[in-house]
Amino acid sequence: MLKPLLRAVDGGGRTVDDPTEEALHNLLAEMSLSYRFVILDRLDLEPADQHYIQVYLNDDLSYRVEYREGSAEEHYQAHVPRVHEVFGPEESTAKVMMDWAHDRQGWREALPWTPMPFR
Repeated sequence: MLKPLLRAVDGGGRTVDDPTEEALHNLLAEMSLSYRFVILDRLDLEPADQHYIQVYLNDDLSYRVEYREGSAEEHYQAHVPRVHEVFGPEESTAKVMMDWAHDRQGWREALPWTPMPFR
């Protein structure tokens, strides 16, 4: 059996190896104020645990999307406002995450990324 290249983890601790875009969208749709995040890790890159994209549900039900490419200097965020009264992530959020994971063109332009402040 091949090792997974991607691993999605949600705020409840559920993991999905090599998720499809549909599976990732389902994880995002199940986010709540109790389970606020979904992280998608690239397991094939070094250093380990430093190549990921994640979505965090804010108190106002908007989203913060972050990605990191190996170091704190390469850690970025974007704000995705809540645009519908019905709770749930925009379909484009799962697409951006999968495009990032597979290094497809266009994901960097899909959201207004800004550097994460150093802590």
